[in-house]
Amino acid sequence: MADPIAPAHGDIDFPASGRRVFTVEAEALAAVSARLDGGFADACRLVLQARGRVVCIGMGKSGHIARKIAATLASTGTPAFFVHPGEAAHGDLGMITDADVVLALSYSGESDEILTLMPVLKRQGNRVIAMTGRPASTMAREADVHLDVSVPAEACPLHLAPTSSTTASLAMGDALAVALLEARGFTADDFARSHPAGALGRRLLLHISDVMHAGDDLPVVRPTASVSEALVEMSRKRLGLTAVADDTGRLLGVFTDGDLRRTLDDAKLDLRSATIEQVMTHRPRTIGADVLAVEAAHVMEQHKINGLLVVDGEGRVVGALNIHDLLRARVV
Repeated sequence: MADPIAPAHGDIDFPASGRRVFTVEAEALAAVSARLDGGFADACRLVLQARGRVVCIGMGKSGHIARKIAATLASTGTPAFFVHPGEAAHGDLGMITDADVVLALSYSGESDEILTLMPVLKRQGNRVIAMTGRPASTMAREADVHLDVSVPAEACPLHLAPTSSTTASLAMGDALAVALLEARGFTADDFARSHPAGALGRRLLLHISDVMHAGDDLPVVRPTASVSEALVEMSRKRLGLTAVADDTGRLLGVFTDGDLRRTLDDAKLDLRSATIEQVMTHRPRTIGADVLAVEAAHVMEQHKINGLLVVDGEGRVVGALNIHDLLRARVV
C-alpha cells in the first residue's frame, strides 16, 4: 500500500509556498492599516449615530467576508445581519429599514448586484459605507463613506483568487467592530449575554456562587474539634477539605487531605488529643462568591491547590469548591 503522504510533486517546497502567502498578506494588512484615516472615523460615527442596524452585503467571496463581519459586529454590541444582494433585488430588500446603515463590500467596486441596489437604498434614506479596493469605483463614489482596502498584490501567484484582498476586508471589518465595541463601552458581561452557549458562555456566565457547596453541604468544624471529627466532616462532604470557623462563621483556617498527610508524618503529634486548630492551615486561599468561576481555576492553578473556600465581605465562610466542581461545570 502506497504511503498517502509520499512525495508526488517533484521538488515543490510547500512550506516555503505557505510562508510566501503569509508574507504577502502581512504586507497587504500593513498597507491598509497605514491608510486608516478620517474615513474610518466617519464610518464609526455613522454606525454609532444610526437608529437601526448594520446591513452587510456582498457577492461571492466578498459576501462570505460580509457574513463574518455581520456576525462579529452582532456579537460585540452592534446589531447587524447579512443580506444577499441578489436576493435583495427580489424581495429581501424589505428586510432593510430606513434606519439601517448599509455596509457594502466589493473589491472592484463595480458589483452589478450591489450597484442595482444603490439608487433604491439612497431613495429610502439609507446611509452607505462602501468597502472596496478602488477609490475611483462607482460604489466608492456613490457611498457616503468609503473604506479603502486595496492591496499591493494578491497572495495567489496567478493574481486571480481573492486572497490578500479578502484578508484585508476581513481585518477592516474587525477593526470596525473593535472600535465600535470600545466606543460603546462594551464589557465582558455584555459579551457573555450574546454567547450563552458552549465553553465561552460557561466561562463568562458562571460565577463561584453557581458551583460552590453551601449550607448543609459546606464542610466546616469549630477550632476545638478533634482531628477525627474533622475527618468525619471531610468524608461526609467529599470535598477533600473542611473549613475551620468560629461560632460567628468567621474563617480561621482550612484542613485538607494534604494537611492530613503532613499531620500523619509528624511523629511528635498525638492525634488522639490534638485539636484541628493545631494542625490546620492558617490564612488559607479564599475567593468571593460573585467572582467568575474561571477565576477559581486560575487561583488553583497558580497556587497548586485543589480546593478553595468562599468568604463574604466580613470574612465568614459561605461556601467551598474543588477542582472537580469546575470540571463538572466544564469551566476547565
